Amino acid sequence: MSKKMIHTCIRVKDLEKSLIFYKEVLGMQEIRRRDYPENKFTLVYLALPGDDMELELTYNYEQSESYDLGNGYGHIAIGVHGLVDTHEELSQSGYDVTNLKGLSDGATSYFFIKDPDGYKIEIVQL
Repeated sequence: MSKKMIHTCIRVKDLEKSLIFYKEVLGMQEIRRRDYPENKFTLVYLALPGDDMELELTYNYEQSESYDLGNGYGHIAIGVHGLVDTHEELSQSGYDVTNLKGLSDGATSYFFIKDPDGYKIEIVQL
């Protein structure tokens, strides 16, 4: 049996704010959208150019409170070339961006940015 990861789903409180973040800040493209007004939710699928792994944003129309992210969610990771330049660019975006970090070898290799709902996105040096 052949297997392949196809998407990760997160629930978002404000679809438009989330789309601005994922499209304009992280450079994702909307692949497709499915509206289910009778069930009161919309699904928007996003992907980075040239990548077939998708991020599914689930927007429930009647969700007025922020989602409880709990302590089980870790992060989504995106690889980049030019980590320092990407860090500088995203630090100017107005979103919560951590300092550059490294592991035990001390080499700078990643940082985090939070989306409008507080989900952590790890940006990793390729």
